[in-house]
Amino acid sequence: MDIGSSIRAIRKRKHITIAQICEETGLSQGFLSQVETNKTSPSISTLESIAKALKVPLAYLLLQKEDRMKIVRKGERRITSSGSEQFKVEHLSATDKVRIVIVELPPGASTGAEPHAHEGEEVHVVIKGSIYAEQGEDAAEFHEGDSFSWNACIPHLVRNIGEETAVVLISIYTETDYQPDRL
Repeated sequence: MDIGSSIRAIRKRKHITIAQICEETGLSQGFLSQVETNKTSPSISTLESIAKALKVPLAYLLLQKEDRMKIVRKGERRITSSGSEQFKVEHLSATDKVRIVIVELPPGASTGAEPHAHEGEEVHVVIKGSIYAEQGEDAAEFHEGDSFSWNACIPHLVRNIGEETAVVLISIYTETDYQPDRL
């Protein structure tokens, strides 16, 4: 765990000196310096007072780097293709269990000839165009601004029924950890 580096980074970002933290917490500068360089491990109560002085939740100091906010800039999105029609998939962001993608389906494109099923739950928002979605006995047409959701373990399909590329924002939740090579 690299708590010391987190403390130092937050302190510097907020333009707080070691002396100011020590004044508020009652800790010595030498001790705080050792904490920031990870040469000593503070107790939870000491971390709590440091977090309070930094005005951050204690839990934030305990987060591993990989559990913190992840940023994906527009120009850095991973782009793949999927389905028999090879429609474009832009991967916006993901956690271990949830991912968000934008899918572009050209006119007439479909997720397949037959409905398919897979693990997870999905929420869809039609950003542009018109699509037809089918799951079991349920089927409907959706247009810009419409949304729908389903449990993906029930066979389903989506087809672009418009004359322009349809753009759909999809949030996918799975029990198993996200694997970047899957849609």
